[in-house]
Amino acid sequence: MPTTLSALDHLVLTVRDLDKTLSFYTDVLGMTPISFGEDAARWALGFGAQKINLHVAGAEFEPKAECPAPGSGDLCFLSTTALTEWQTHLERLGITILDGPVPRTGATGPLMSLYIRDPDGNLIEISNPV
Repeated sequence: MPTTLSALDHLVLTVRDLDKTLSFYTDVLGMTPISFGEDAARWALGFGAQKINLHVAGAEFEPKAECPAPGSGDLCFLSTTALTEWQTHLERLGITILDGPVPRTGATGPLMSLYIRDPDGNLIEISNPV
């Protein structure tokens, strides 16, 4: 029987400033901050059935990527909220929209997407399936 993968459980972002990152992903994108680990010293961001673990640059949890670097991520998040509502929300918060709405191709089909950056410069794509 061949081995197969079924889903992405979590990924890790290396960040410069934990507080700025937590604030951005909770206030701007609506994720939930999660503390975990020994003495709840580690942090993650929850959304849907996934999470993003956060490692502070220079104090990463082992094992880690070979060359962890803040700002090297390019992430796409699916949303059921219309992109027009996202545009209004982002503009109200002073978040620059780099591009969009523009058509893109996702894992399961076509998307309409907006692009922004997080505090570390990671590219964040917010998409509606079409």
